[in-house]
Amino acid sequence: MREWLIAERKKTEKSQYQVAEEAEMAQSTYASYETGARNPSVSVAKRIAAVLGFDWTRFFDDEKTA
Repeated sequence: MREWLIAERKKTEKSQYQVAEEAEMAQSTYASYETGARNPSVSVAKRIAAVLGFDWTRFFDDEKTA
């Protein structure tokens, strides 16, 4: 579970659906990133980070510590 990603989304008061729409992906795909079931590509990480306002490399820092 990527608690930090959920927290970033909640700070913006956006739903998973809203983030997914703005980042141009399916809601189920975005949800799988939050649960940690999938890891985004660099381009997808950049899109999500742009929507939520954080550094996209955080996805990969998370991988190293998991």
